Amino acid sequence: MPVPVGGKKRFTGANMSFSTLFTQETLTRSKSIPLFTSQENLMHSKSNPMFASQVADDFDSPLLPGLPDDVAKYCLALVPRSDFPTVGAVCKRWRLFITSKEFIIVRKLAGLLEEWLYVLTMHSGANESQWEVLDCLGNKLQLLPPMPGLVKVGFGVVVLDGKLLVIAGYSVTHGAACVSADVYQYDCCLNSWRKLSDMNVARYDFACAEVNGKVYVVGGYGMDGDSLSSAEMYDPDTNRWTLIESLRRPRWGGFACGFEGKLYVLGGRSRFTIGNSKFVDVYNPEKHTWCEMKNGCVMVTAHAMLGKKLFCVEWKNQRKLAIFNPQDNSWEMIPVPITGSSTIGFQFGIMDGKLLLFSMKDEPGYQTLLYDPDASPGAQWQTSMIKPSGSCLCSVTIKA
Repeated sequence: MPVPVGGKKRFTGANMSFSTLFTQETLTRSKSIPLFTSQENLMHSKSNPMFASQVADDFDSPLLPGLPDDVAKYCLALVPRSDFPTVGAVCKRWRLFITSKEFIIVRKLAGLLEEWLYVLTMHSGANESQWEVLDCLGNKLQLLPPMPGLVKVGFGVVVLDGKLLVIAGYSVTHGAACVSADVYQYDCCLNSWRKLSDMNVARYDFACAEVNGKVYVVGGYGMDGDSLSSAEMYDPDTNRWTLIESLRRPRWGGFACGFEGKLYVLGGRSRFTIGNSKFVDVYNPEKHTWCEMKNGCVMVTAHAMLGKKLFCVEWKNQRKLAIFNPQDNSWEMIPVPITGSSTIGFQFGIMDGKLLLFSMKDEPGYQTLLYDPDASPGAQWQTSMIKPSGSCLCSVTIKA
């Protein structure tokens, strides 16, 4: 059994036998069946009984020879996260398992989940952004393959079942504006992107969040530039988007978060309010209804859910954290200690239950600030070694 040592997992002792099995299984399966089945191969399989038989045998055979599947699943869960793409290339059964919800559950029960930070960065003078991956020590682990589709702004980012979703957005191609309904998913286990079903309504500058294993998208701007009140929900089990009850008023430029099974939409603007909207729209998925609170925030430049509280930075007050407690609908203001230029804006990251404040400008002298909500008063603010290679556009944490 692996034993945590100094905060890291070591894979020694009994796992040496698994390493041997892994090598043997890789060689055996890679010779018997293609790693990836193309449409052309599937067509050939209809006229090639031997190939079809190999596909069937691949799914019927045990995950690891000589072991019950529950034990084999635990063995696969012991593999370090950096080796997931290699495991997924062995055979279809391994690939299906490591990309499933069950794989994350097994690793969680075994205490093996690793937190990696995915940061969308932009370098000075660059025209395109890129996703880079950092660990808890600030080590740069890898760059993600380029996002498919057109280069966009105003898109949404959500983590669902350990996978990264990049949703819709606005792009300009050959001088023509285009509002997208595209949705792409990055699977960290395979280090690859794939396209999901399109949304029903193309939009940008909308609010989005995960609630109870579903993704919700609300408001924004549509194809003709008009603000939207429509909302929709994505179910990963069916790969379908479904329109749900609309907002009472159009809303754009806001953000959303999930709390105790409900969807909260805050910030931004509404056509029926003067200036910025302080209304909070709350959606109850079980009752399919919206309700409204009046103690929200305005024009938020960064937000993150940490524990059972929402942390925000408003554009008029970049030097204070606004902390919202949905349980009693209250706000608390925490000063941010200044480091470097006072004009620096922040984006948030989360690592190990702590809030990271990344610079939105590519300034070499800036040190990442860390806020620990569980630390004693006076010790909550520290600096962190975790720092993206460029300015931070957004970041998400994925445990796998």
